[in-house]
Amino acid sequence: MQNPVRFSSCRGVAFEIKPHADPFALSTQNNNQDDPKGSGWLSWFQAGGNSSKIFPSTVNRSMSRVSSHFCDLDHEEDDSPEEEEEEVDGIISLKTLEEGKVEEHPLKMASKREQPPKMAARKQESGRLSVILLDQGLFTVYKRLFVVSLTLNIVCLVLAATGNFAYAKNRASLFAIANILALTVCRSEAFLRVVFWLAVKVLGRSWIPLPIKTGTTALLQSLGGIHSGCGVSSIIWLVYSIILTLSDRENTSSAIIAVASAILSLLFLSALAAFPLVRHLHHNIFERTHRFAGWTALALLWAFVFLTISYDPKTKSYSSELGSRLIRQQEFWFTIAITIFIIIPWITVRRVPVKISSPSGHASIIKFEGGVKPGILGRISPSPLSEWHAFGIISDGKDEHMMLAGAVGDFTKSLVANKPSHLWVRQVHFAGLPYLVNMYDRVLLVATGSGICVFLSFLLQPCRASVCVLWVAKGIEQNFGNEIKEMMSGHPKDKVIVHDTAVLGRPNVSQMSIDTAKNWGAEVVIVTSNPEGSRDVVNACKGAGISAFGPIWDS
Repeated sequence: MQNPVRFSSCRGVAFEIKPHADPFALSTQNNNQDDPKGSGWLSWFQAGGNSSKIFPSTVNRSMSRVSSHFCDLDHEEDDSPEEEEEEVDGIISLKTLEEGKVEEHPLKMASKREQPPKMAARKQESGRLSVILLDQGLFTVYKRLFVVSLTLNIVCLVLAATGNFAYAKNRASLFAIANILALTVCRSEAFLRVVFWLAVKVLGRSWIPLPIKTGTTALLQSLGGIHSGCGVSSIIWLVYSIILTLSDRENTSSAIIAVASAILSLLFLSALAAFPLVRHLHHNIFERTHRFAGWTALALLWAFVFLTISYDPKTKSYSSELGSRLIRQQEFWFTIAITIFIIIPWITVRRVPVKISSPSGHASIIKFEGGVKPGILGRISPSPLSEWHAFGIISDGKDEHMMLAGAVGDFTKSLVANKPSHLWVRQVHFAGLPYLVNMYDRVLLVATGSGICVFLSFLLQPCRASVCVLWVAKGIEQNFGNEIKEMMSGHPKDKVIVHDTAVLGRPNVSQMSIDTAKNWGAEVVIVTSNPEGSRDVVNACKGAGISAFGPIWDS
């Protein structure tokens, strides 16, 4: 998980500080106007409805517990979970409280201090995992797509096994390969970049009904559900294929069975490494297992295709004349497509010069050549075969772009301590949830802590949507630096709202988001926060009848 960066007050940005005897004694105004929920035929994919426009109330202090999760922009795991945590994405931390910088309920403070470090770390890990496993609910679009993908495959397999789907029974291995192709496409950043671009191009019109836009957003954000469902399905189909092959052992070869079994083992290993418990606690193991097991399985898949197509059960030998037979086989073309989608991002990998500065010891700003459109994310690596880290991109669309990296694990800490002159990048940047902002007319962008970086481009260059940015962070100028502060400055006060928790105290971010969305007349709210914070904002906005989306664990 990504640790936070800490910032000081951001001067020149539209917010007002009013002195109070109690730093949390913020004035409140009641909103009596109800906001009805929207509905539509795409409600199965929706995360909420439209809202009417009313003026927001001033923010009240939230009494929710301290969050231990971070903005999901850098997928690197924290190497030191027992260390005291500072401010977490705009929420006041234990250490800040213990130093007496803000007041806290005495009973809550005592219970936190009395916890041994290891016990607190275990509870922290348990809390993080529970948020992942229950990510924004039990019946999210992601989970629905997983169930639909898996159910369709199981139905086809049952029909094949009962003799009601002869084609599937005779081509079980083809169905396994087809599922591998589907899961590869759902994770192809180049392919999805085109899909996201088409979605914005086609649906980014004012006359398109809002339910269609929100339904499409939910679907594109949750394609990982199809990826996971097809991954499990490919294993099931391959098991079925091997069983059929073993039952007709006389018409096949031991080499084909051995290769199919090896592919099955690698697919199972990849699926096991992707299980939330393993992936969360051992992310580097997951990443490397997925990569190298996948590459090995692809090589074996080619061997499987050549062996099965060239094998003649009558002569029990392999034919050397494959040309005309290969091009008539669907397995061959599916495998070619899988190979292309896997290779594309790797042929764009380059080692490029970078300029790195550290506004504080808690973060670094990495600058690259070339402008980038808003809503785009990128991956960087110190060693391309071992680890990659995803970050939001800040750019004015002209000569350069940059990334903000919180100093969390070994890699991000090294960017502060030992600034490299070059880093590996994938030149094909990928589109994420923020890219879909251009599909709407009026959008509220909510960010906590370092999550602001993925939204800054919408302030620096023109975009189709009219956006309002709400940023909750602690100590903005001190740790974020003057350059980022200037990017947030000079905008109308209703367009950029900054809440510095070091000055104004901890807010109820969910209520603040609802009030700002209504005041702005936002069609949709997009939040980039820690998993727990994103879930709270999304659920609160949905409850108020406002469509809202936040990053999911496997988006």
